[in-house]
Amino acid sequence: MILLKLFWSFLLIGFGSFGGLSMIPQISNEVLSNGWMTAEQVTDIVAIAEMTPGPLGLNCASFAGMQAAGIPGAIAANLGVLTPSITLCAIAAVFFHKFRSSRVMQWILVGVRPICLGMVVGVLISLSVSNYWSGSALNLTGLVIGAIDLYLLMKRKVGIPTVLVFSAAAGLVLFGLLGLPA
Repeated sequence: MILLKLFWSFLLIGFGSFGGLSMIPQISNEVLSNGWMTAEQVTDIVAIAEMTPGPLGLNCASFAGMQAAGIPGAIAANLGVLTPSITLCAIAAVFFHKFRSSRVMQWILVGVRPICLGMVVGVLISLSVSNYWSGSALNLTGLVIGAIDLYLLMKRKVGIPTVLVFSAAAGLVLFGLLGLPA
């Protein structure tokens, strides 16, 4: 019965949120109201879910399901939180395939492409401001690490995991050990 309840709770979370941080209040409410976790445990799973690779909702579902009912609970919670996305993607794929040669669909895609590009540029600007500015001063150390990362990715074709490890190590040495201002 708990597996069905986990599936249903995370199904509602999947349908009722837009992913990412918007899921946290719903996850917290569900796991607390069902007594699967304490408030402190919810805080811990959100912190862990943010640090681990993968979508926040899926990570939280894994941890909450595991806490409530072990591996079967994690599977049930994951299936619940994934069902809305899989269902909506499947429906969208069917409609896209059916209408891909439609003139209206072509117009929609012409409008969607610049919107997506604008969203990516917006995120790039937002992350650049938070990473390369400290208060009102330019963070030169962070800017140098970012420039080296860009060089490694674009010119040397170094893989993203390697660049991430380099960046983390450089940040630890420069900001942590040497105490350069962040």
